[in-house]
Amino acid sequence: MVKHIVMWKFKDEAEGLTREENLMKVKAMLEALPEKIDFIRHMEVQLNANFNGSNFDAVLISEFDSLEDVNRYRVHPDHKQISSYVSLVREARASVDYIC
Repeated sequence: MVKHIVMWKFKDEAEGLTREENLMKVKAMLEALPEKIDFIRHMEVQLNANFNGSNFDAVLISEFDSLEDVNRYRVHPDHKQISSYVSLVREARASVDYIC
């Protein structure tokens, strides 16, 4: 199994929405992916409860059977659509994939 973890720090305002509005929009978009991409084994999106300006705002924790599936996920059209939007509303991103 592979865990794919991504964190984002969102812009205060982008695409006509506030940080909080974009956080909720992206969270909903991501949480809809497991119904569209059947090789996602688990996915959760959490928002930071301890905002202090230097912390990341959101984290995605997802699980796949293999690194090949992670790479298939990255190029999946439904994921790419979300990724394109996130790139407009975030100011920082960090990620890690690890095998468990």
